Amino acid sequence: MTHRDDDSADPSTAPHRDHEVVAHLPDGVAVLDSGGSIDWANEHLTGWCGMGDLRGRDFLASLAGWSSEHRPEEVAAFHESLLAGRSAFSILKTAANRFFAVHASAAFTPADLSSGPRVIVTVRDVTQTILEQQKRAAIHAAGQTLADLSPSELADMTVNERIELLKSNIIHYSKDLLKFDVLEIRLLDRQTGRLEPLLAEGMQPEAEARILYARPEHNGVTGFVAASGRSYWCSDTTKDPLYLEGCKGAKSSITVPLMLHEQVIGTFNVESPEPGGFDDTDLQFLGIFSRDVAASLNTLELLVAEKATTAAESIEAIHGAVALPVDDILNDAVSVMEKYIGHNADVVERLQRILRNARDIKQVIQKVGEQMAPSVAHAQRRQGERRRTLVGRRVLVVDSDEQVRQAAHALLERSGCTVETARDGVEAASMVRAGGDDAYDAIISDIRLPDMSGYQLLLRLQEILDPVPLILMTGFGYDPGHSIVKARQAGIDLVLFKPFRIDQLLDTVEKSIVRRQATPIASADSPGRG
Repeated sequence: MTHRDDDSADPSTAPHRDHEVVAHLPDGVAVLDSGGSIDWANEHLTGWCGMGDLRGRDFLASLAGWSSEHRPEEVAAFHESLLAGRSAFSILKTAANRFFAVHASAAFTPADLSSGPRVIVTVRDVTQTILEQQKRAAIHAAGQTLADLSPSELADMTVNERIELLKSNIIHYSKDLLKFDVLEIRLLDRQTGRLEPLLAEGMQPEAEARILYARPEHNGVTGFVAASGRSYWCSDTTKDPLYLEGCKGAKSSITVPLMLHEQVIGTFNVESPEPGGFDDTDLQFLGIFSRDVAASLNTLELLVAEKATTAAESIEAIHGAVALPVDDILNDAVSVMEKYIGHNADVVERLQRILRNARDIKQVIQKVGEQMAPSVAHAQRRQGERRRTLVGRRVLVVDSDEQVRQAAHALLERSGCTVETARDGVEAASMVRAGGDDAYDAIISDIRLPDMSGYQLLLRLQEILDPVPLILMTGFGYDPGHSIVKARQAGIDLVLFKPFRIDQLLDTVEKSIVRRQATPIASADSPGRG
């Protein structure tokens, strides 16, 4: 008892007396003197530093390898806290690229006050966690570049060129970043349920050519994943009843679904020649990358990619190039015509002729394209994609974003619509007024235009049309002026949330057209309009 009391009188001996308690903790523990040198360290910290006896050594130099002359700013700041006896926490990166979470706090003061306070530090190796975080960020960044093309670059590329670009990028990042050497991606054809091969690397030819369906039985792991929407981790292919050989001699595999808007659009499979060749981290990384692959497929419109002939692609490119300039001509002509109405009949007649000719330009291009049909099969596919309700319908798209207006032409005109665009609410109202008997079957507008909100546009158009076939567009959750709420109160309930799928766009426009057919639109000058 006397010996224990004597030891208690000298706090500086406490860590040495009780070191057995902390010697075998999973974390590193050390006691430092007021100068930041180590008085005592447990086995874990000693092992991490790799220097044998640490007593008397500088703590930061021993752990992180940073000398007092060459310490990074964050290391220097942490050292100042140590010397001041303040509690401090930091993630320290060592010169050997390891990461340690270090927490320091004042523990006790020796009887000899001249030696200053002692500091106790706990150290945890977080290298694996930090490296995984960095790799997740790198994988996501890589995924964002899979389809990183400007609109002009995208317009210049054929469907096959887009496919090859995506294949090249996926294979590159799968090998260099994820370290997956064998992979296969298949896309789901919703009409047939077949999983069509998009790319394969390191797979046997017979495996690439294998016909698979999105079914839980008799279609391998790939069919099961596509049918269930769940990832599948096969640690030993020789004992897995679902596995069908893809890579010769593969002993393990991971297959994840490609998901877009909570729907399965395909599968991503990787294989290894080693049993248990993948772990939970690999599954997480592949899941992260697969989400970006799915987004890139959607961006490049590969899900419904068709192989058009050179002639058909040329016509489509020409039409895409003239669509917005022709819209500018229409907008300018309508604006000038409104100013001249009642002043100069000849000018008005000439402007009306410009309007007709501008609209005819797009129609002529489309007709030439039909006459230059690429092939019977291609023509049948294009015809099959068109919805009867949309063919020949007139749609006005109002958005200040040029890419949105350009996309509207590309997506809606494939289904046979005649599309015109406006940049703001004033242009939209002018285009509607100039339409006369040729009223728009649907008007799609962003809720935030440069000169007014979507609801204000509705009020403006109600002075011209009854009812207004308006569809509002917005990003998810973004409606600062409550345009959607107000529009719904006024009877407008058709809303598109960006980014939207092509089928959602077409479905919404169809609803607008069906309603218009049930209730014909009347102009402001029609009988019955107040």
